[in-house]
Amino acid sequence: MNIAIATRHNLPDWEQDDQPFFQALTQAGIQHDVVPWDSDTRWSEYDLCLIRTTWDYQERFSEFTDWIKTVSQHTRLCNPESVIHWNSHKSYLRELEENDIQIAPSVWLDKGQAYDIKMIMADKGWQQGFIKPLIGANARECCRFDTSAPGLAKAQSHIDRLIPEEDLVLQPYLSTVESFGETSGIFFNNQFSHGTRKVPVQGDFRVQDDYGASDFPYQLSDAEKALADKALAYVCEHYLPPGQDQLLYARIDFLHDADGTPYLNEMELIEPSLFFRHGGKKACDTLVSAIQTIKTQWSNT
Repeated sequence: MNIAIATRHNLPDWEQDDQPFFQALTQAGIQHDVVPWDSDTRWSEYDLCLIRTTWDYQERFSEFTDWIKTVSQHTRLCNPESVIHWNSHKSYLRELEENDIQIAPSVWLDKGQAYDIKMIMADKGWQQGFIKPLIGANARECCRFDTSAPGLAKAQSHIDRLIPEEDLVLQPYLSTVESFGETSGIFFNNQFSHGTRKVPVQGDFRVQDDYGASDFPYQLSDAEKALADKALAYVCEHYLPPGQDQLLYARIDFLHDADGTPYLNEMELIEPSLFFRHGGKKACDTLVSAIQTIKTQWSNT
């Protein structure tokens, strides 16, 4: 088997988390090339293209979606085009919510409309709020605020600046993220592999290591696992192409309220960090096996 691993140009030198996985591919006799997604690669020469560290796609979204379409015409893409398009806009969270998959309470702010943040917060009875765009990653344009006069002014300015061009979501700020952090479950072929807990620096809410956050091995709770399984089943039923019944990879992130109730915060199905440093060789071998399994399924269709 010969696969392409899609990355970005100028990937930071500190990003080494996938190296054990690459070693596992080599040990399994799978040829692989790590190539920038926007390079002049002959994608038809590969049995499949695995999206990994394409971490500049949010800033070049139109180009990336064109690339997804092109690659899908020349080789198998993991995850497939239909899933990537669905997952690229966080309106998918709204769809999950409408299908009884628990996310944090949310107010959806549609592009081009006008909103009064003071009125919304008073109506909801929320003392702290959190705003994020529906296309974005790495905490881009996220805004945490309180209901003091300066806090509301900050939030209103943030909405007014972004809403002409972007869809947004407003949620209550779950302050447990500052102490307990965000938890994640990593799944290969819909089976739980390993987990991580990401904790920001003191006083911050950003759980990405770009901002100094720390991460630790973590075992999903029964409630988190049930929520993840329900979300995975929904996506597989509605968005996988014929002949495929599992997602090759998925990372599902959770936030928690003060009582410990988990909320699905993100389904990362495009280019998530998979935290192999917490899954070890077993996780790497599991993904390799999942690739071999999905290749066999394709060969039989």
